[in-house]
Amino acid sequence: MEKHKFWGEVAEDWAGFSAEKTFNIPHFEQEVTVFLGEEFDEDGEEIETPPTVEELDAYAATFSSFLEHLDSTIITIKEQTFNRYQKRYAHYFEDEAKSGEPPLNLNTPGKHFQHLKEINYIRILDNHTLQIPIRYGVDTEHGLEIRLENNKIVAMAGIAET
Repeated sequence: MEKHKFWGEVAEDWAGFSAEKTFNIPHFEQEVTVFLGEEFDEDGEEIETPPTVEELDAYAATFSSFLEHLDSTIITIKEQTFNRYQKRYAHYFEDEAKSGEPPLNLNTPGKHFQHLKEINYIRILDNHTLQIPIRYGVDTEHGLEIRLENNKIVAMAGIAET
């Protein structure tokens, strides 16, 4: 496959097809690999056909839009992940009697966001969709995956559950 003008070389990788280029995503801490398209087909088989130029162009438009709207998207991510923390985890991690550890004191979206800084990778899918699996400092066993459509959060769960 020829080099793509946005992605560079696209090659089969450990979780599907990825871009040669990695990206530094503001608000996060490391260079991120971007996977392009689904890893598996509807039968659960690994996809072996690389994305077409048209698909790569659509993925580039989706990713560019994500970066363009990142600041407002991050505000939403901070708020919604903090709300999820309060509902699912705070009763345990903020109560020393339950956790056996001092409280984490994650009492604002900003403090909580410090536990969401490590993106595993980004996967761009059809229909302006991104999946962002994160090594979640509060729940390293399940992690956290955020699914965005048109830069809006449509699902949030453990990794591979959106």
